[in-house]
Parts: sequence; structure tokens; C-alpha cells
Amino acid sequence: MPCYAQSCGSSSSSMAMWSTWEVMYTSVHEAVKAGDVEQLASMIKSGAGINEVDLVHKFTPLHCAAHSGSLECLHWLLWHGADTRCVTARGWTAAHLAAIRGQDACMQALLINGANAEAEDDGGCTPSHLAAAHGQSYTLQTILRSGNVNVSDRNDWKPVHYAAFHGRLGCLQLLVRWGACIDDVDNNGNLPAHLAAVEGHLHCFKFLLSKMASVTHTLKARNDQGETPRDLAERFYKDNILQYIDGVEKGGEHLETQEVLAFPAHGAAFKGDLLALRRLVRNGVINVNERDDKGSTLMHKAAGQGHIHCLRWLMEMGADCDITNDAGETPKDVAKRFSQLAAVELLTQRTGDSNSSDEELDANNIKFFERHGVEGSTDSKEDLTLDKAEKRNARIRAYGKIQEIKQLLEIANSNYRQLGGITEEEKKMKKEEREAEKAVRELEAQLEYERVRREKLESQLDDCRAEISHLRESLEKTCVPPALPVVSVCHKTPSSAWDRGCCPLLVVFAI
Repeated sequence: MPCYAQSCGSSSSSMAMWSTWEVMYTSVHEAVKAGDVEQLASMIKSGAGINEVDLVHKFTPLHCAAHSGSLECLHWLLWHGADTRCVTARGWTAAHLAAIRGQDACMQALLINGANAEAEDDGGCTPSHLAAAHGQSYTLQTILRSGNVNVSDRNDWKPVHYAAFHGRLGCLQLLVRWGACIDDVDNNGNLPAHLAAVEGHLHCFKFLLSKMASVTHTLKARNDQGETPRDLAERFYKDNILQYIDGVEKGGEHLETQEVLAFPAHGAAFKGDLLALRRLVRNGVINVNERDDKGSTLMHKAAGQGHIHCLRWLMEMGADCDITNDAGETPKDVAKRFSQLAAVELLTQRTGDSNSSDEELDANNIKFFERHGVEGSTDSKEDLTLDKAEKRNARIRAYGKIQEIKQLLEIANSNYRQLGGITEEEKKMKKEEREAEKAVRELEAQLEYERVRREKLESQLDDCRAEISHLRESLEKTCVPPALPVVSVCHKTPSSAWDRGCCPLLVVFAI
């Protein structure tokens, strides 16, 4: 790890000059923006305030970390008690900034550490409103796990209204999947479909129509000014919306399948349509790392079909090659499954050779920390750029923190037991022992019952055998053996035989 030498003036002021062998920071906020966690720790230890506010944006160090995506610094600040409730001049917490910037990894860390997912800024917007407005779908999904999908701001706009108004199809379909009410109106009586029409967001408008109970009812719905989606599209010259509405009303247009409506960019990547893909990503309709309902990104779709030109462009746009779908496959895994060798070679150049991943390594080997999954946020890349060595060192420090806490936990458990306390593990073990003993007693009782039952059945069997033997003997005594046939043959002449009372051909059988 690099060694830093520090020289400073007043340690109590955030504007004091902090210097190292390689860098020079005028405030703790600059150290956070640079992602220099060691210098951050040194400055806080020397007297800089952990919740100190800068003069320009009224940002605390935690705000700076969430805004720039300085994840390790954000972790350090949260470990050392940085206040997640501090707000800027506009009422934004660090969670609001993470939502705006699409720093989903920072958002996860903030929520785990108790940040309020429904904190409101000066306009009544929560982080979910801001994530939907800026098209940060994965950050929005992180928020929805802790927040309300139908929360309203002061204009009674819900996240689904923001997504429709700003044309964020990825966020819109995510909100619908999480149960957002697309038939709720705002303070002016506008449905999300009205807002999509007024801004000319055709993909969002199509998707909303397909999800409404009645297409006709939606097209004829009027806001408080009596305007339908068609009226708004006419007033603001949104010809694409007007053409589509005309086609639907005349029966010439048919609503596409749900998959195409919800994930048009995934369909474009699957077909290799780079022009459509560029238009959707650059216009902010979807995010470059947008997931579909199976967790697949645009990279997965393009890799599976071997569309090299799409893969190259997506990587230039910062698409993450390490994201896994619901089946646990990276884009390279999908390319291998479909035998797209050119795609495999291209992705290997970016992610490295996965053949070495089968090698068993431990923390004593530096290669253990060079392997990685998804690094940081996926909605938006961080402002700071760290090289591989810096990222590896960050993982080493995080792993060291794990080992340190494990050791402290063992010591704390030992101290607790020495004071007579019973740990949760011991309670669980005793409960399992009692349950095991109860099960043994029940089995023994069942075994004894079966033994008595068996003996009773054996006794009954012996009685039956004796009865059978007795009946057999009685039957033998009462049975009469069959008599032998009696045959009388007369050798005399018939006349003499009749004279003596003999019948020469008479045969008598006694039965």
C-alpha cells in the first residue's frame, strides 16, 4: 500500500492544506471526490469534521461520496458515524444524490446503514422520484425494496408520472412490475399517459396503453382542463403520438407484444439493430445496463446472437461485462452457450480468461483479490477513475475489515459467556437439543407401542395356529375312508348261476 506523508496548518479548519507525496487536498471533500480513503481517514483523525459542509454546494463528505460514486470513502464515512440525514440547500440527502446520479452501490450502502428511502426534498420528492426522473432503473429497484412504489410529491406526482414525463421506459416498466398505479391522476387530473403524450415519448405511451384496462377509455380520458392525450399531443406538436393514436383508432395499428413494448432495446440488441439501440440509449429511454424481466442486459442479448458491432458499441458506452442474469450467467457465458466464438474472444479481452477462475485461491494469494464481480454501480459509472491496483487494494482493505470484525466478534462472545451470558448460538443449540430429545422420546414411545403390538399379534398368531391344528385333527377323525369296489364273477353257466342266486355280470360298488 502507498505510504503518505502529511503536512498541514490548522487541523480544525476544512480549508487547511493537506498534502501527501502524490496528491494535495484543500479539504476533506476533495479527498472523498478523489476516492482517497487513507487520506480521508488521516484528515478526519487530525480534526476535520466528518459532517463538515462545503461552502459551494453545502455538501457533507457523505454527499460528495454519493454524488461522485466514491464507494470505499462512503463505506468509511458510514462506519465512522456520518449522518445520513444531513441535507443540502435543496433538501437533498445523500440518498437523493445517489438516486440522481445512479449510484446504486452507494444507495445500497446508505439504505443498509439506515438512510430514509422516503425522505422528501424541498419539492416533496423522494429518492424514488428522482431515480425515475433520471432513468436510473437499478437504483430505483434498490429503493423500491425499502420504499413505497406509489409515494406522491407535492403535485401528487408518483414515480410512474416522473418516468412517463421524462420518457424513462426502463423505470416505467419496472414500476409497473412492482405494482405502480398507472391510472392515478396528479393534481391537474393527468394520467401518466397524458404526460407521455405531451412530451412525445412514444415507447412509454405505447407501453402505458398496453397496460391500461381499456385503450379506448385511456385515449378519451380528460384532465382537469378537459384535454385528452390527443389534445395535448396536438397542442405541443407531437406528431409521432398523433400518428400512433390515429392508427389505433382506425384499427391499423396493433399493440405489440408485451416483451417488445417493455424491452425494445433488448429486442434491438437481439436483432443486431445498432441504430435503434443507439437511439434508445442516447435518448435516455433505457440505461446501457438495463435488465429485462430475466435479469439479462443488452450485452447478454447481443452476445447470445454474436452481434460484435453491438457489443463493441455497448462496451464503448460503459456497459458492464460482469453483470449476471437470473441464471447466473455473464454475457461471456451466454456467448459460450450459443457457441459465439468471436463474441467470447471479444469479451475475454475485456474480462480476462475465466479458465483460471477454477483455481483454488485463498487470501494469502494476491490473485484472490484480483478476481471480482460487478464493481461499484451499474446505472452510472463513478466520476473518479481507479486503476486495477487501487481497486485491488480497496478489496484488500475491505477483506481486512471483515477479518478484524470477526476477531472482535469472537472476543465479544467470549466476554459475554464469561459474564454468564447465553449467546444466541447457545440458545439455538439448547433448543435443538430439546427438540432432539423430544423426538427421541416420541420415537421410543412409538417403538414400545410397536413392540407390544407385535407381541400381541404373535400371541394371536399362535392361537390361530393351535386352532388350525385342532380343527385338522377333528377333520381327520370324522372322515370315512372310501370302500373298495366288489366284483362278483360267475364261471358257471348262466342257468346254474341263476339257480344259485348269482349274477354273472353284476358289479356292486360300495361308496
